[in-house]
Amino acid sequence: MSVTMSSRAFNQNVSQARKAAKDGPVIITDRGRPSHVLMTIEEYRRITERPMSLAEALAHPESADIDFDPPRLERKLFHAVDFE
Repeated sequence: MSVTMSSRAFNQNVSQARKAAKDGPVIITDRGRPSHVLMTIEEYRRITERPMSLAEALAHPESADIDFDPPRLERKLFHAVDFE
């Protein structure tokens, strides 16, 4: 369940907004238009988390000590197509 509050109400009741964010996103409006969303860090991580790509994993500082020497691919991945 989301809650909507004006930026003025948000500034006056930050603790209330934080409590409401535990139950769902808090939409903060500026002049009646949504401008920001307050949510828990757990919810933020849940919606932004994606699996790390192989390139990102290899570039990660903790991966520096890992030896990665994949076997050479012996078969061809692609072959020419004869359209005749």
